[in-house]
Parts: sequence; C-alpha cells; structure tokens
Amino acid sequence: MAEWKPAVKEDGFRNSTRVEIDGKPFALFRLEDGIYALDDICSHEYSRLSEGEIWDGEVYCPKHGSRFDIRNGQVRSFPAMVPVGSYPVRVEDGMVYIDMEAAE
Repeated sequence: MAEWKPAVKEDGFRNSTRVEIDGKPFALFRLEDGIYALDDICSHEYSRLSEGEIWDGEVYCPKHGSRFDIRNGQVRSFPAMVPVGSYPVRVEDGMVYIDMEAAE
C-alpha cells in the first residue's frame, strides 16, 4: 500500500529541487509532462542530481556528466552504469507527494 508523504509545494520550485523525507534525499524535476522524483545522489559517485543541468528530459550529473532519464532513472551515458531510483509522484491541492513505500 502506498505511503504518500508531502515533499514540497507545487509552486515551490521551477525546474528542480532537493527534498529530504524521513532522512532520504530526493531530487524533484519539473518537465512539460509532469513532476518526477529520483534519488538525489548519482549512482556513480556522490553528487547531487538536483544540482545538475536538465536537457531533453535528462539530468546531467554535475560531477562527471553521467546522464539519467528523469522519467525512470535509467542511465543514458557513462561513467554511471547503475540506474538511480525513480519514485511515484502525485500532486494534490498544490502539494507534491512522494510514495515513500516505493522508496524503501
């Protein structure tokens, strides 16, 4: 069963932001077709994806340039080889929620 927790107000960020829920860091991204949540830490080496550049639905890790698909966390370029976690998001009454059960 889903465990939805509030993350941030929908209008609280423009393109990306970092949020922490129950000690777990997430990167939230706003694309034309919705809001998406990924693990905030790159799977290659510690770096915050929420600080990366966004191009064509991908986030570029600011440390070594690995690219991840924002919609599903899949790796799109080296040096990363392992996807990052992707989590269900919903927006209700102006608040963005993340399914924490999927984050476990």
